[in-house]
Amino acid sequence: MPVPLGHRSVTALVLISLIGIAAFGWPLLASGSSALVGHSADAPWLFALLLPLLLAVVIAQISEGGVDAKAVALLGVLAAAGAALRPLGAGTAGLEPMFFLMVLAGRVLGPGFGFVLGAVSMFASALLTGGVGPWLPFQMLSMGWVCLGAGLLPGSATLRGRRELALLACYGAAAALVYGTVMNLQGWPYIGGLSSSISFVPGDPLSANLPRFAAYCLTTSLGWDLPRAALTAVLSLTIGAPVLRTLRRALRRAAFAAPVTFT
Repeated sequence: MPVPLGHRSVTALVLISLIGIAAFGWPLLASGSSALVGHSADAPWLFALLLPLLLAVVIAQISEGGVDAKAVALLGVLAAAGAALRPLGAGTAGLEPMFFLMVLAGRVLGPGFGFVLGAVSMFASALLTGGVGPWLPFQMLSMGWVCLGAGLLPGSATLRGRRELALLACYGAAAALVYGTVMNLQGWPYIGGLSSSISFVPGDPLSANLPRFAAYCLTTSLGWDLPRAALTAVLSLTIGAPVLRTLRRALRRAAFAAPVTFT
C-alpha cells in the first residue's frame, strides 16, 4: 500500500501546488506595464520558499504516522537512483529514463511522498549534472507533480499486472508531454528574439497568448517531448513489472505502518 496521505499532508501539498501554479502562470495574467524582465530572476526566491515547503510535507507525513526513518532512507535511495539515471540520456533528443522510475516510485509510495521524491531527485540530478540554474525550482515542482499524479492514479490496492502497466505507460507518456509544456511556460515569457507568431506579448489576453504558446511548443520542444514520452511508456511496459515488485517488496519489508512496541 502507498504511504497514506493525511489532512496536514494534503494542506501542505495544496499550498505548494498553488504557489507553483502562480509562479508558472502569473506572466500570462500580468498587465502590459509589468516589469517582466525584472521578475525573470525571481527563481532563487521560489527555491528558498520551495525547500521549507517540501520539508513541511515530510514533517506532515511523519506526524500523521505515514513516514519514519526507514521511509526517509528509502527516499534517499530512490532519489539517488533517479539522479543517477538522468545523465544516462544526457537529455539527448529528450530521452530521459529518470521519468520512468519517478512514475513507478510515485505509484508505489503515494502522492505525498512521491511529490517529495520527485522534487528531491530533480535537485540531486541537477547537482550531479551541473544543471543548477533559474529553471531548477520549476523543474523540481514539475517533477514533484509528475510523481504526485502517479500516486493519485486509481486502483493502487487492486490493479495489478498488464492493466496496471498499461495505465502507468499511458500516464507516464502524458506526464512527460505535460512536463515539457509546463517547463516551456517557465521560460517562454522571457525569451527575446522570437518571431511575432510565437513570442509572448505582455498584457495581451489569454485568447491571444495561448495560441502563440502552442505554436512555440510545437516548433521548439515537441521533438524532445515525444521521445521522452515514448521512452517512458516503453520502459514501463517492458521492465515496469520487476521494478514495481522490487519497490513494493521494499515497502512491505520496511513496514512503515507497523506499530512500535517496547518490552
